[in-house]
Amino acid sequence: MTDIPRRKMGHTDCALPELGFGAAAMGNLYAAIDDASAAATLDAALSAGFRYFDTAPHYGRGLSERRLGDSLRGRGDVIVSTKVGRLMEPDASIADDRERDGFHTAMPFRARYDYSYDGILRSLEHSLQRLGLARVDMLFVHDIGRVTHGEADARYREQLIAGGGFRALESLRDQGAISGFGLGVNEVEVCLDLMEATRFDVMLLAGRYTLLEQGALDALFPACEAASTSIVVGGPYNSGILATGSAAAGRYNYAPAPEPVLARVRALEAVAARHRVSLPAAALAFVLAHPLVASVIPGIADPQQVSDTMRLYAEPIPSAFWTDLRAEGLVRSDAPLPGERA
Repeated sequence: MTDIPRRKMGHTDCALPELGFGAAAMGNLYAAIDDASAAATLDAALSAGFRYFDTAPHYGRGLSERRLGDSLRGRGDVIVSTKVGRLMEPDASIADDRERDGFHTAMPFRARYDYSYDGILRSLEHSLQRLGLARVDMLFVHDIGRVTHGEADARYREQLIAGGGFRALESLRDQGAISGFGLGVNEVEVCLDLMEATRFDVMLLAGRYTLLEQGALDALFPACEAASTSIVVGGPYNSGILATGSAAAGRYNYAPAPEPVLARVRALEAVAARHRVSLPAAALAFVLAHPLVASVIPGIADPQQVSDTMRLYAEPIPSAFWTDLRAEGLVRSDAPLPGERA
């Protein structure tokens, strides 16, 4: 078992393991897995040293939370985060596990967005019941922003602000029911906008700070630093392409990777090949080099990916690799690199 170092999260007393487990696949993301396979994966993760697990009601319409809770129940040494903003309502018309919203699940529920005061509290209550846990450590407001909601985004933001959603989260934090809260999104602008409405402890930012993309350094990271808000990096492989590489039909932002992205991945691969570095190992190490990043949570689907992730996390990467990436303009000059962190 690997002892994964921990990093302090924002203003809180909570310290997150710098490598966590993204549990979307436990909700049958992209492909169905059975309960025994999911349990074997989570058992392998615990045995390997994972102690931070992130899930959401959206992941398989509650399936990920149910499976995660069954594996973690009774353990006092794990940190769990889940998300709010979607309520799962019964839907008797769902009778098979055909793909819906990316998940292959027969869980008979449909999602209804609700970011209001009551919606946040109900979402947490429902999640605790699905998990079978008395507490989760962190809550992330899930998928707020125009990418998800389009023209309805303003209405949902108002539920958070005028409708009391943030007030509910602040109350839960003040009471000690959770250690902290933030947004769980893949948009930078909504983070900046909503930082004006409340104090976030942590942002779960998916796919916007990676080896491929560092635009978050422009405004979001400086704002988070000023507010003492930590970052959890989701999607460190940009939903797949940095793990599968340019030769495979890799995903980028949950869709087939376009040619400009493939070209940039090929350039990264060329430098990695020169230094005998595995690109997904570099993807993990790169985001962890930033002092604001408290944890990175790659998605994991099976026991082999558990062991692969631990191997990638421990892989030594020569400093010359990072020097070459910067010299070739493949990472920004202001992006901290491994070995530079104070």
